Amino acid sequence: MVFLLLLVIPKVSASQVTDRREPLIVGLEQLHRLDLLPAFKRTIKVGAITSYDRTGGNDDGFSGKYSFVRREGDTLVLADLKGPGCITRIHTPTPTDDILEITFDDESEPRVRLPFRKLFTGEVAPFLKPMVDYAGGGYFCYIPMPYRKSCKVVLRAKNLQFYDLNFATYPADAGISTFDPKAVSLDTSNLEAAKKVFDVDSTADLTRFNVPAGTKLHTVRFDQSLKPGSVATVLNSVKGGRIAAIRFDNPEVFAGKERDILLRVFWDGSKQPAILCPLGDFFGYAWGKPATGGRLVGTRSGSNYCYLPMPYDRSATIQVVSLRESGPPIKLSGEVVVGDAPRCLDEGKFYAVWRRERPTKLGKPFTFLETNGQGHLVGLALQAQGMTTGTTEFFEGDDQTTIDGELVVHGTGSEDFFNGGWYDVPERWDSQMARALSGCLLYQKHLGRTGAYRFFVGDAYSFQKSIRQTIEHGPVGNAFPSDYCSVAYFYSKDYPTLDLRLPSAEQRRVVDLERIVFSAGWTVPISSFALNAATLSRCDIPNGTGQVRCLSLRAKGGDFFGPPFIALTLELPAAGRYRLAIDAVKGPEQGIVQMFRDESPVGEAVDLYSEKPSMASEVLLGHFTAVEGQNRVMFKIVGKDAQSKALGLDLANIICTKIK
Repeated sequence: MVFLLLLVIPKVSASQVTDRREPLIVGLEQLHRLDLLPAFKRTIKVGAITSYDRTGGNDDGFSGKYSFVRREGDTLVLADLKGPGCITRIHTPTPTDDILEITFDDESEPRVRLPFRKLFTGEVAPFLKPMVDYAGGGYFCYIPMPYRKSCKVVLRAKNLQFYDLNFATYPADAGISTFDPKAVSLDTSNLEAAKKVFDVDSTADLTRFNVPAGTKLHTVRFDQSLKPGSVATVLNSVKGGRIAAIRFDNPEVFAGKERDILLRVFWDGSKQPAILCPLGDFFGYAWGKPATGGRLVGTRSGSNYCYLPMPYDRSATIQVVSLRESGPPIKLSGEVVVGDAPRCLDEGKFYAVWRRERPTKLGKPFTFLETNGQGHLVGLALQAQGMTTGTTEFFEGDDQTTIDGELVVHGTGSEDFFNGGWYDVPERWDSQMARALSGCLLYQKHLGRTGAYRFFVGDAYSFQKSIRQTIEHGPVGNAFPSDYCSVAYFYSKDYPTLDLRLPSAEQRRVVDLERIVFSAGWTVPISSFALNAATLSRCDIPNGTGQVRCLSLRAKGGDFFGPPFIALTLELPAAGRYRLAIDAVKGPEQGIVQMFRDESPVGEAVDLYSEKPSMASEVLLGHFTAVEGQNRVMFKIVGKDAQSKALGLDLANIICTKIK
């Protein structure tokens, strides 16, 4: 392995840490006070109530068996919490129109009463967009609902499926004021500030939200050339302060599958880096390409950006490290915005840890973060890839958070943890999607890939002694060997008790699958099909004693410009030469099929007629040269056997195998 750790820091002045301590803020103001992100949380517990399967199975809401704390007649009690505390997040992929009621402090009447779905639609104040929203198959609400004594959440329904409700509990003397929907609705100042932070379509600078009021800001521009095998220092501050923003121009120069350009950051003369991470992955790249578009970290408008505040006592050094052995220099340009307010005694220092397991360990979940000490987790990004093509079933795994030795959060599924739901379903978790604090990096079933990010503002996971944040790979027993790669963003009082070193180049680089299966019977993009006298459907076709799901083309004759056809878009992870084969039905209604590209035949025509239906596996149609990304291929029904009853093609899978 190659480890990168050493740096000599010049002597600097004594610590300038201050003893400023903000009053406890619980409520709407939490959502935009990004300057409070580094501050240690004054909770005595964070946790979640969810519909996870208590038996260890995968019934995390499908049947509704575990989707309540208890029943009271025809009413489901979803949470019964003791205060002082605060509900920080509610998520579900299965909202209903049943009435949701939230009662506070043992009052006789609920202060919140509305159809469950409308908690997330932005129609009812103070539950307004974008602090509530729905995307990627999931519905979520981030409006904090504090309570002084107690909080009871009920749904007037007989059944519910999936839900997650996060909460925090505070000391008895916290002085929390109970949620008042009318007062919050009239709090236009905090509502408007929260909207600015949560508006994912906004390009507004968040720097001023990241520093205490009155902090002077200084912008340090850099414009350097980074040669292979060299190090560029883009910031070297020798006075206490805080990083309010980091921006790198030209995101494309950091793209690539080698993960060989690193971001390295040191605080206060430490010889151990606080951040040592492939630079692209730190900014939310997925498989070597920009993918994240959230408000705190991501890429947009020609810039990588990070708005997570990073206070330090007396010095900060930010470097970019090239591990490339050859090639042209890359241009580094951008800026770091620095505030003149040093770290406070009640603030942690910022750290980011990059981890990868390929393959994940059988019987054990993937671990994002495991460390001792005091701190809080504020963000996670995950690139998840199966070891085989055509499935993302590993994403059935649940998140689990163990804080100070106690399992306090057990989620209901991977995309649910990232505020989504229903992977591989059109218009749900099936493509790249961005919201302020969470999103889908991409979804490519044929490559066995998906990924996500989630940042924690009002719902940060705080710990006093230790934290272990994991996620399962597979629905039961962590039985799906996978390739998981993550970044965890967190604050800690002391240097983390984990290894932040990076593995060797071989263990960092993106690994593309070389055999890729496109499931034609499900969601392969259709570019076009026959323009005349033809039908296209997805249906179950008899196959011996069973059935197989197929994309089914039937034509009554020739097309306007030749034989009937179907053109499909195949997205491939790398350029090169590929072998293309199909799984297709042989039977009495099948035609003679040939592959075409650019109106030229590729390979030999294949007759799929047979007297009785059966599945023909890996029927070779030809070889073709592909580009990385989208490639269109066309299959034409160029004729039929004299005994065939139709010009038909029942296509189950398309298999592309890289040969060079």
